[in-house]
Amino acid sequence: MKEKEKEYLNYLKHIRSYSENTIASYERDLTKWFFYLNQNHLSYLKITKEEIWKYLKNLEEENHLKSRSIARHLASLRSFYEYLENEETIDTNPFSMIHNPKIKKSLPDFLNYEEIESLFHFEEAKTAWEKEEQLIFELLYATGIRVSELSNIKLKDIDLKERSIRIFGKGKKERIVYFEEVAQKVYQEFLEKRSELLKKGEIDYLFVNRNGDQLSRSSIEQIVKKRVEKIAFQHHLSPHTLRHTFATHLLQNGADIRTVQELLGHSKLGTTEIYTHVTNEFLRKEYLDKLPRK
Repeated sequence: MKEKEKEYLNYLKHIRSYSENTIASYERDLTKWFFYLNQNHLSYLKITKEEIWKYLKNLEEENHLKSRSIARHLASLRSFYEYLENEETIDTNPFSMIHNPKIKKSLPDFLNYEEIESLFHFEEAKTAWEKEEQLIFELLYATGIRVSELSNIKLKDIDLKERSIRIFGKGKKERIVYFEEVAQKVYQEFLEKRSELLKKGEIDYLFVNRNGDQLSRSSIEQIVKKRVEKIAFQHHLSPHTLRHTFATHLLQNGADIRTVQELLGHSKLGTTEIYTHVTNEFLRKEYLDKLPRK
């Protein structure tokens, strides 16, 4: 069992070119699944539809998972058993007939312009660490990239003349994103001080941690969290909130949805369309607030 799981994860890494974060997510889902099987003395090679439904019920009632998390579990297991079927370890994929639970779509949270100004007020930023923090916020908002993509930016990926960054997203899919003059200014200020952060000599990555190594995804999340706490921000905020804000503000200002899709790195337009619901609600509120005759 462990051997097949290891082979599958290697397949995701080397054949499918999945990111480390995605592979780790699949591994967690498989670990939970095999733990359940062991507890109930079940073989992973002889699973029935009824036993799968019992597992899903367990995820909901015992693990208190929501529909979206259960759907992700299903996707992980469906993919694993599809791999087993292709490898002829099993005859048929027992998960192929299991449908995902209905997911209630919630509108993405985003910041308004006044909140962005408040969050990005870095007049006191003077040290290299402060400039790095400031640049993290500027690029998250200016480009709409994922926090893992931000962590993986290398100096050679940045074209200052074009104000563009080459990003390698999910599945190592390459795209180009852009940043504006404010972010460019902060970037140049940070570069002037960046050498102060290098403990082990020059490294390829733009952002550096206290040990002089690549700044990790979790470290960036902590930087965002501390910034929010520092300014007593009355908003639940994560790096992904800035990605939502980037997309929403573009659409509110007339950007084409397919342009936003490309900048976000979404493979399907439907993933981007959720932001149109946000902008439609924004337009409705603007209409009701600003219409002179009520």
